[in-house]
Amino acid sequence: MAKKMEFDTELAKEYDKGVRRTLPTYDPMLRLAKTFLRFNLDSEASLLVVGGGGGGELKAFGPENPGWRFTAVDPSKAMLEVAAMKANELEMQNRVEFIRGTIVNVPAESVYDGATCILVLHFIAEAEDKLALLKRVRSHLKPGSPFVLVSKVGDPTDPEFKELVSLWKNYWLDHTRMTEEKVEELMKGTLTESVIPEKRLRELMEEAGFHRIANFFKTNHFGGWICYAK
Repeated sequence: MAKKMEFDTELAKEYDKGVRRTLPTYDPMLRLAKTFLRFNLDSEASLLVVGGGGGGELKAFGPENPGWRFTAVDPSKAMLEVAAMKANELEMQNRVEFIRGTIVNVPAESVYDGATCILVLHFIAEAEDKLALLKRVRSHLKPGSPFVLVSKVGDPTDPEFKELVSLWKNYWLDHTRMTEEKVEELMKGTLTESVIPEKRLRELMEEAGFHRIANFFKTNHFGGWICYAK
């Protein structure tokens, strides 16, 4: 048991460091998202967290909102273990349901007061599959429910986008001990992810059934949007 806990703790530490290298303004983004949700949810509310492995949303949203209940969905067993450990540390374990899988594994009858999808959508290759995910999220929300979406965004052929990716690469070099070869390898993986322009992303959100879409956050080639279910 001691060895298992040691492994989980190290995994949690590595995840926490990695997500903040990936998105240097991760914590301010979560604070803004929390404010949006707090002003649009009741003190007793249910929240669907798509890509909830790692527990960042649980840690950011849970302690100050003791009446909120969470369903965290993630395909990674290891990341769900990290999230579960954080929930236990925060004494939130009775307020969190974990589902190993994707949005399609959420029971069709489950309906929530709000939802988040943070750093997930750019891992989905095809626009039609992105749309399918967004439609699934909408199907689990009551009309008027708040939704937070954060994703890589932009046109990979645009020189400005390339400059932003270059800055992101240099941030890794500047703040880690990784060699340039290792970072280049990381970049290759990153650039194979499907990134679409913001205009197209907004079109998908509207088609999925969201409105009052507003860009609340941007860092490099990452963006965040707040909106509501129609």
